[in-house]
Amino acid sequence: MWKFPQVMDRMGASGSLVKMEGFPSGGNSTLVYFSCVDCAIEEGRVAASGGRIQREKMSIGPYGFISLAIDTEGNMFGLHSTQ
Repeated sequence: MWKFPQVMDRMGASGSLVKMEGFPSGGNSTLVYFSCVDCAIEEGRVAASGGRIQREKMSIGPYGFISLAIDTEGNMFGLHSTQ
């Protein structure tokens, strides 16, 4: 795993390179995360819009929480929140 730093009170994007079981590297393996106030709230919006939740809100330690969702076209994306 490799992390690109993030400064919460400044502009810019952070990121990381990780290996996830069940997801091979290469091809369409880029996962974009959208920042939100609370992942759990946005999970409800995904389901209501025809998408589905791949992984419900989970802690990533001092970095907050993430959820993984799949849109109506089958693309996976992430949600990130600090609460």
